Amino acid sequence: MRAAWKVLCLFAVVLVVSLGLAQLLVPDIVPVGFAEEPQPLWAVMTAFLLRAVELIAASVAMIALAVIAGVYLRHELRRLWRGRTDVTR
Repeated sequence: MRAAWKVLCLFAVVLVVSLGLAQLLVPDIVPVGFAEEPQPLWAVMTAFLLRAVELIAASVAMIALAVIAGVYLRHELRRLWRGRTDVTR
């Protein structure tokens, strides 16, 4: 369970850092090759890379959160089930 919390925290930090870097380095750049105005290639590639890191970090954090919620729910259901079977005996 601690590993899931560590993964969640790590990838939450990675997400926040990549969002911050995107706003700092390439604030007005669209992370695709098509835009109304010409954009420098390095900025488009940087924005694309940072957006990919953001999406991966968010996905991993959501998976870790789902695992944590599942383990917690399983624990609570087992506790309730044990309490119910002890009362009926």
